[in-house]
Amino acid sequence: IEELMDINGIGKAKATRILAAVELGKRISMKPIKVGTYIEDDSDVVAIFMEDMRHQKKEIFKALLLNSKGGIISAETISVGELTSTVVHPREVFSMAVKKSAAAIVFIHNHPSGDPEPSREDYLTTARLIECGNLLGIKVADHIVIGDGKYISMRAIGKI
Repeated sequence: IEELMDINGIGKAKATRILAAVELGKRISMKPIKVGTYIEDDSDVVAIFMEDMRHQKKEIFKALLLNSKGGIISAETISVGELTSTVVHPREVFSMAVKKSAAAIVFIHNHPSGDPEPSREDYLTTARLIECGNLLGIKVADHIVIGDGKYISMRAIGKI
């Protein structure tokens, strides 16, 4: 609100209306998460999470829990971090997947910089999570990194 109010002619009421309109636009453009919806590829996941995650100022790590046929069980926020990183522990990642009997899991996180290129840490974290998933019998189906209107699927680039 303060940034908008710095513009000549915009007071608190108008700034509030502008932000409300932006929020309404974000909500309209987001695809709702419906339990049971089937995920066929990375574009289905991106359609659900892109608008919610692309403009976040902190890195957010989420997990999409899937049943054995690829239907959505739930979406879970695992961690909210800093501008350039978030801490991801396998126990937090897989605890909800075990409780909800997920057969597969898709990881999604954003890069606040807008550049979806996975970092070295992203690749290491993904490899560690795949190992843990294998031990638990939960398939890591993908790890998608969201930038500003762009994304990279680690499955699509051959890293999963």
